[in-house]
Amino acid sequence: MKQARPAIGPLFYFGTAAVLALYFTFAAVQGAYGLFNRVQIEAEVASLTQTRDRLQADLADVENRTRRLSDQYLDLDLLDERARDVLGLARSDEIIIR
Repeated sequence: MKQARPAIGPLFYFGTAAVLALYFTFAAVQGAYGLFNRVQIEAEVASLTQTRDRLQADLADVENRTRRLSDQYLDLDLLDERARDVLGLARSDEIIIR
């Protein structure tokens, strides 16, 4: 009576399939384009978007102040505020408290 040999072909096939499945699962989670990297990139995008929006608001404010101090449109209240702040000027009828 002959002994039955173990079937190596199917074992090799399923072993290779399992290894490939584990590799692709690992790559999908941890790889350069994996889920963890994607979450990190999305958080960075959100942070940079907030920074961009804040800088755009600051730029709009600076552009507004620059326009208000230009030769075409002079805002005397802003000019007075800047002169007081930069030069330390005050009117004679004001009381300065430090």
